Amino acid sequence: MRKIIHIDMDAFFASVEQRDNPDLRGRPLAVGGGGPRGVVASASYEARKYGVRSAMSGGMARRLCPEIVFVRSRFDVYRSVSYQIRDIFLDYTDLVEPLSLDEAYLDVTENKKNMSSATLIAQEIRKRIETETGLTASAGVSFNKFLAKIASDINKPNGIKVITPEEAIAFLEQLAVEKFHGVGKVTARKMHNMGIYTGGDLKQRSEADLVRFFGKAGRYYYRIVRAEDNREVNPHRIRKSIGAERTFNEDVSDPEIMKNKLTDLAEGVHRYMDKTQNFGRTVTLKLKSPDFKILTRSRSFATEIRNLDELIRIVHDLLDQHIEEAPTVRLLGVTLSNLEKENEAEGGVQLELDFPEE
Repeated sequence: MRKIIHIDMDAFFASVEQRDNPDLRGRPLAVGGGGPRGVVASASYEARKYGVRSAMSGGMARRLCPEIVFVRSRFDVYRSVSYQIRDIFLDYTDLVEPLSLDEAYLDVTENKKNMSSATLIAQEIRKRIETETGLTASAGVSFNKFLAKIASDINKPNGIKVITPEEAIAFLEQLAVEKFHGVGKVTARKMHNMGIYTGGDLKQRSEADLVRFFGKAGRYYYRIVRAEDNREVNPHRIRKSIGAERTFNEDVSDPEIMKNKLTDLAEGVHRYMDKTQNFGRTVTLKLKSPDFKILTRSRSFATEIRNLDELIRIVHDLLDQHIEEAPTVRLLGVTLSNLEKENEAEGGVQLELDFPEE
């Protein structure tokens, strides 16, 4: 039986800002853009009491919480703290799979401390994180990744939850389907329309039934509600795409201005590709119109795009070909996928480079 821990930092970006600026402690805080086109990257727990959440527009956050304080993101600082936390993980096991700057899986079945209890390891790690960084983390402990991730969210913030093999099935049967990792809002609504509200309801459906309604994901739902998840903790997780996007304070309809913005985005993406020596073969242009409709158009090539000028030319060509479909935009984005190193490991994550609103 494996011993898996999922560590999730509590309101990570916002907590770092409150740690570094005592004047922000105890106040509703959002990291991100506070303008009408801005987006909340992280919200403190004081702000969450008002309904402010990550990915919410800055304008909506201000309406929900007029006294909220916005601060600009400092990703260099967040990365530095994240590496500090990761070093703590590596004191216990080399099987660490970062999902983002603020969360990771650890397989401690066999560990460097020769500790038999994953729960004691999780408690020790949480204590060290707080002592060494001044931040709190929540932990989930179980025998697979799916259950560990769900567990880490149960007693947030600054809590721990253990799901043992003996209690896993009963726990999942009473759990609301929207709490299942991998079930988003749209899927949850579809399940509700089918009379599926809990894991117990989901478990009543056959695998064939779930595949008919949800495609390949149906097999995943069939397994996880039975606490079956054989995915390994993968310390060599490879990014599937590299992208950058920018939201504008005012709508843009001038093609030349759009091209200038796309050039900036392409330069940011290429800079990261060059640094990591991981280039892609598929270029995707993203256009979001003022009514929030999203248009994406892609072009793939036989070989990787390594030259910045070539990347810029491709992005500009895509814009010229499709600008009539979105003549005015509130957001532009550039993504490279089909990366060279994508297939070197299972799974994958998308990197989104940080570009502030304009």
